[in-house]
Amino acid sequence: MPAIRVSALTKTIQTATHRVDILRGIDFDVQHGEFVAIVGPSGSGKSTLLGLLAGLDTPSSGQIILDGVDITGLSEDSMALLRGRKVGFVFQSYHLLPTLTAEENVLLPFELTGGNGSSGRTRARELLESVGLGDRREHYPVQLSGGEQQRVALARAFMVRPPILLADEPTGNLDSQNGQHVLELLISLNKREGTTLVLVTHDPLLSSRASRLITLRDGLVVQD
Repeated sequence: MPAIRVSALTKTIQTATHRVDILRGIDFDVQHGEFVAIVGPSGSGKSTLLGLLAGLDTPSSGQIILDGVDITGLSEDSMALLRGRKVGFVFQSYHLLPTLTAEENVLLPFELTGGNGSSGRTRARELLESVGLGDRREHYPVQLSGGEQQRVALARAFMVRPPILLADEPTGNLDSQNGQHVLELLISLNKREGTTLVLVTHDPLLSSRASRLITLRDGLVVQD
């Protein structure tokens, strides 16, 4: 069984006047440890697809299997529990909690899944060191640059060693230098942790580093 299996996936929105077919029958597999970039023009359905993979939205039809679990029939509570254990996220906007330090932000997923004790704090500090922020762990988000905040978000995403990491334009808010740095860290962490990485991007530099591209156009896979 692959890390991710998507079968006959559709997403349709019915408005007052017409129906919008956002995804029109998507099929693909992602193997364990693979780095896949989802690309395509604006409006092609990339972000919708990523939201469905994350269980943040429900498909109109079709099936999504994440790490052996069919998520299309899960309740909201069951999906939230599965996300906490199996899926890490990196967003274009960093989504750090402003009242928590860098270390506390990284620790948060561990604590939300019931973890506690020194092992979690040791793991958080090791991750911050790995992204070059070992000396900034007591700083709050407002005291960090955009590039530093995204590196904290990367460390947080890997905190619970999720088998799957989903990223939505992870370098979109960064200048080219910081974007390159975050990209290299993302790839390095992905290889070190053995995580399956799926990201949505418009950045040709980022997509060129992926092991495979899935190209969407008008809600269909046109290249895989």
